[in-house]
Amino acid sequence: MNEDRDPCLIDATRPSQAAGPPYAECVLCRERTEYPESYKGITLCPVCEWQEAQRTACSG
Repeated sequence: MNEDRDPCLIDATRPSQAAGPPYAECVLCRERTEYPESYKGITLCPVCEWQEAQRTACSG
């Protein structure tokens, strides 16, 4: 294990933002996201992304 890295930090790589339409749908609310439609994986709109970050944030 590499001691230089903090084990509490998770590498949450975000997809690159789309330059224009078509945009992917949010998997939770079906609103338009900032990500291209061709992105493979879970896409969240800014509101759901913020709410998910609040749910998973460390409380310490």
